[in-house]
Amino acid sequence: MFHGSYLENDVNFLLKKIELEFTDVSEKEREIQSGKKHYSEMISRENLPTEKYLEIFHESMNRNLENFAQDILNLAFLLPKDVAIVSLARGGTPIGVIAKRIILERFGVDLQHYSISIIRDRGVDWNALKFILERHKKVIFLDGWTGKGVIGRELKKSISEFNSKFKKNLSTDLYVLADISGTADFSVTNRDYLIPSSALNSTISGLISRTVLNDLIGKNDFHGCLFYSEFKDNDYSLDFAEKVVKKSQKLEPNLKKFIEPKSEFRENKKKRIDELMKKYDVSNYNFLKPGVAETTRVLLRRVPKKILLQNLENWDTKHLIQLSNEKNIPVDEVADLPFSAIGIVKNIVK
Repeated sequence: MFHGSYLENDVNFLLKKIELEFTDVSEKEREIQSGKKHYSEMISRENLPTEKYLEIFHESMNRNLENFAQDILNLAFLLPKDVAIVSLARGGTPIGVIAKRIILERFGVDLQHYSISIIRDRGVDWNALKFILERHKKVIFLDGWTGKGVIGRELKKSISEFNSKFKKNLSTDLYVLADISGTADFSVTNRDYLIPSSALNSTISGLISRTVLNDLIGKNDFHGCLFYSEFKDNDYSLDFAEKVVKKSQKLEPNLKKFIEPKSEFRENKKKRIDELMKKYDVSNYNFLKPGVAETTRVLLRRVPKKILLQNLENWDTKHLIQLSNEKNIPVDEVADLPFSAIGIVKNIVK
């Protein structure tokens, strides 16, 4: 266990720190799309954001800080208080850190918070689950947001298999802050807006990389990650958490119960995604990434083809315009887009 650049009481990362040779983004994309390697086997070098991008990020975040603090305050009040929080690295980690702090401050309950790996097509890290269940009877799984619901489905599949194999009864429910696709079990908003922790990489997530599962990970190891200690002078993880908690102290919860996912909402979003895939000639379901958070990831970690924005004047997506300009990626305004943003990954293996 380690806590990255967070405070020791904020989180325990159940991840194995590794060193790994970086793979160029374009080469990584070719390997993934050709099926030669799974995305979790490789990692590309993270770059610090440009001065202009950071300027836009901070201005956008400050404009939206009260809304974000209100949502995470609502989440903290509605979460059960007799569990260990298990956040999904990396997207769930900052949310878990802030929620844990708010719960301690408002309720006097010091919940344990672990952050573990989940990988599409590979599942949850079972070794991490075993470690947690040796110490806690009840856990909840927490993430930051949904896109198309892929991680939520992966969680349910993997936990169900774990329960069957080890005769456990873990809940497969997923709690998220923002459920833009209607695919999470519990959320506090369906709004597609800028979740600040999605707009930066390791420098807002405790200086850890996304998780890795390759031949460096032994049978009894936790899934792996890189720890970017070289970015410590540019790390915003603690400042961000403290800023949100401070803002939340001036607010009161305004949501009495979690939002229940509605099948009509979910089916409508799925239908619109299918329509957009046809319109923009996207043949692979994994190449279309809905939502501000997932679109940011496309620009930071993938090879983008095009970015679609619902409104070019929306402050929640100003950072996407800046990133697109820096990378020479075309941006289309689509007024009837069912999300604030959509990122389309370029098909580079024809």
